[in-house]
Amino acid sequence: MALANVWMLILAAAVVVVAVAVGLVLGLRRRGGRAAGDTARVARAERLRTLPSFRQALSRRVLALSGILALGAVAALVAGVVAARPMAAQTIQPVNSSRDIMLCLDVSGSMSEVDVEVLSVFEELLDGFEGERIGLTIFNSSPVQIFPLTDDYDFIREHLTSMVSSFDYVDRIPEHWVGTLNGDGASLIGDGLAACAMGFDHPDDDRSRSVIFATDNEVNGASIVTLQEAAAYAASNSVRVFAINPVEGKDAAVSAELTAAAEATGGAAFGLRDTTTVSDIVDQVQEQDATALRGEAQVVWTDAPNLWIAVLSVVALGFVLLAWRVRL
Repeated sequence: MALANVWMLILAAAVVVVAVAVGLVLGLRRRGGRAAGDTARVARAERLRTLPSFRQALSRRVLALSGILALGAVAALVAGVVAARPMAAQTIQPVNSSRDIMLCLDVSGSMSEVDVEVLSVFEELLDGFEGERIGLTIFNSSPVQIFPLTDDYDFIREHLTSMVSSFDYVDRIPEHWVGTLNGDGASLIGDGLAACAMGFDHPDDDRSRSVIFATDNEVNGASIVTLQEAAAYAASNSVRVFAINPVEGKDAAVSAELTAAAEATGGAAFGLRDTTTVSDIVDQVQEQDATALRGEAQVVWTDAPNLWIAVLSVVALGFVLLAWRVRL
């Protein structure tokens, strides 16, 4: 690109040199022709040339013609610069949030309405995220990761929309739901939470890690990992659990167990009532400190012809006005 710019400038300079040479040649030929015969056509022309007004007019014309030549030369050079596509360098250092959020949804039949609300709210909140990574894992009798932690929000939106629509199935169970039915029983809460806590990568990085855990904690079957064991594993990896319990108040023992597990990780449990919304819970998750992670600095080159185009416009306008004035 730099070599092309140099050649364009050389070409513009050559055009200016040729234009000046042609002008000089034509001017000399015209002057010579006048010396040979034109002066004989006007009697006493030498006296006219001695008049002060004639000398002033001649000086103005010479000055104007010199200005036209200079403006033409400058316009040609500036046009060459514009044609060479001047560029400007800008150093950009990407900054991403170090906050990771894993959506962990119990997709047993009793949780459908809650799951749809959680997914719908997250889809609406995506525009407000700036660098946070979002992941989604669902579980019933076995867990399935729908997508890993990512900050590709278009990708996330596409899968959240697909998940919301999948809850409307009638006969055929959606493909990604089939993997949640590989175990014995239903709503194996401990296994689901453990799988979600294992979905966080880069364990040595200083990152804020949160699980939004939607479940009614109504276990039906024997899980491999208990809820308390899964919570302890999450806490050992600095993962906070924020539980959403849609049946809080119906079974005090079940609700207390879920609350204790969430608080053991430094998180909290919420009852899904009219006064509590998923967006309120997300706000609390986002209140956690997040370190700004600076990526590798990148040099970005962009076209920057604006200044030169403005200069070319002014010079061209001056050239036209001066040429029109001389013609008069």
